[in-house]
Amino acid sequence: MKRTHYCNDVHEAMVGQKVTLCGWVNRRRDHGGVIFVDLRDRSGLVQVVFSPEQQEKSHEQAHLLRNESVVRVAGVVVPRSPETRNPKLPTGMIEVQVDHLEILNVAAALPFQLDDDTVGEAVRLTHRFLDLRRPEMQRNLQTRHKALQSIRRSLDEAGFLELETPMLTRSTPEGARDYLVPSRVNPGQFYALPQSPQLFKQLLMIAGFDRYCQITRCFRDEDLRADRQPEFTQVDLEMSFVDTDDVIATVEGVVARLFREVLGVELSLPFPRLTYAEAMDRYGLDAPDARIRMELTDITPIMRDTGFQVFSQIARQEGRRGMRGVIKVLRVPGGASLTRKEIDDCTTFVAIYGAKGLAWIKVNGPWREGGWQSPIVKFFSDAEKDALQAATGAETGDLLFFGADREKVVNEALGRLRVKLGKELGLMNPTPFSLLWVTEFPLLEWDQEARRFTAVHHPFTAPMQEDFPALNGGEAELDEVRSQAYDLVLNGSEVGGGSIRIHDPAMQRRMLELLAIGQEEAEEKFGFLLRALEYGAPPHGGLALGLDRLMAIMLGVESIRDVIAFPKTQKAGCPLTQAPSVVDPAQLRELHLRTTHVARESGT
Repeated sequence: MKRTHYCNDVHEAMVGQKVTLCGWVNRRRDHGGVIFVDLRDRSGLVQVVFSPEQQEKSHEQAHLLRNESVVRVAGVVVPRSPETRNPKLPTGMIEVQVDHLEILNVAAALPFQLDDDTVGEAVRLTHRFLDLRRPEMQRNLQTRHKALQSIRRSLDEAGFLELETPMLTRSTPEGARDYLVPSRVNPGQFYALPQSPQLFKQLLMIAGFDRYCQITRCFRDEDLRADRQPEFTQVDLEMSFVDTDDVIATVEGVVARLFREVLGVELSLPFPRLTYAEAMDRYGLDAPDARIRMELTDITPIMRDTGFQVFSQIARQEGRRGMRGVIKVLRVPGGASLTRKEIDDCTTFVAIYGAKGLAWIKVNGPWREGGWQSPIVKFFSDAEKDALQAATGAETGDLLFFGADREKVVNEALGRLRVKLGKELGLMNPTPFSLLWVTEFPLLEWDQEARRFTAVHHPFTAPMQEDFPALNGGEAELDEVRSQAYDLVLNGSEVGGGSIRIHDPAMQRRMLELLAIGQEEAEEKFGFLLRALEYGAPPHGGLALGLDRLMAIMLGVESIRDVIAFPKTQKAGCPLTQAPSVVDPAQLRELHLRTTHVARESGT
């Protein structure tokens, strides 16, 4: 008896037809002799009915069924009686009158009920094989499959070749820690699992493949959050003889088709673009959520000579990018209704990001009529109040929050506060998806602790052509060099990032010098790339989309763990398989390794 249909494929036009279905018992109900079972498979649910009048043996067997048992049933499709129809289900107009039941496997008592939304994540992940049966998880992973097929079709039609790059490579840490793999045949030496295929895809461009793509697994040994995993999937692509506009246009086409085919959502093209400088000035963050109807206003020039010395001192502080003193205002429409406790909670919140305080003004009316309520108003001159009013456009009922500190602190603190209040107070545009590009990131970032520059993206990102001369300047000039890098931002989260790469060997060596990577170290880590660049490297660039984060936002789930079949916890563990685990000492000896970790009594 072979399956003829999936559960959700049974419909009204099939009334009178015999079908064979396979699946799991979602629920069993005994209604005075007649037994109803909701049968479930990956497609959905259909109601099957066991009647003693129709088939006595199958009816007797149905008494043995328990939730999540696996069965095969055969029967005839019949219409439901009018009072039992369920228009909420695709199969809600019909049912299957069973004349044959085969119990393929009886389920043990369940550790949790699949429809119990209160089950903790630890329990769900420990029994992931059950958790994945839940309709929402089935939906998430089936949608992920559809997304992958849409992306592949787009890239194939655009002339990309899907090529695999190595999973075992050399360690070239330039950000997160590598996962290392010991080599048995090369004692004392290690492979690294790739953080990205960056260098290999550049080599493929040098090799003349012109357009490469890969949906690949990547690995980073970093502290985890809801939107991070130690292993993750990215849609990786690279193109030759292109500039920023070419890469962006290609990716926009892929993403627009993805949303249309998977969600039925039409995106407006092209996506808006902001330079990094604009994003930081207006939103405080380099991945802004443009749905939130608030922006930051820089009032540093207004406050240089104010009588409020806390502000005037900060407004006069000079320094390199991120370190100079700035004063910004976040105008919260309708925020004057916030209580003093709620304002104090905001002060506590920004302290997480290094802010030492949060000044505020409640706009209860025009300032000339005494309508501004705040401990700091008395320090401002009439001209400063006029200028502040003009700069912010404050209206009666608004609340002004002031950030005054180093530029980096103010942007982060007010930028995060903007997101928090925007969501809590409903100050968001109704559009479910907001996509934009952030471009022209700084090429370099000064590491105060290490006393050297680091790459904002990675060491292979090309600078803006008009900024080339500054690469031979001093620290102040290097601070202002922009890169040909671009990030794709969706609802305030970076879901993709890329750049035009350095294809000139002299420029690449200069970049490594600026990062304090000497010739010997450069040769050891990147010698193969430097040599390849000497043999006719075309101009090239690309991008990687973070598939897990993209899918989580598209599906409206809080954690990327809900769009990954077998994710890790925030401690990088797998409750299902108990990985990572202790290995046999014989395995360690074979790999020429020994551990210095002293196991506790608990066995860890």
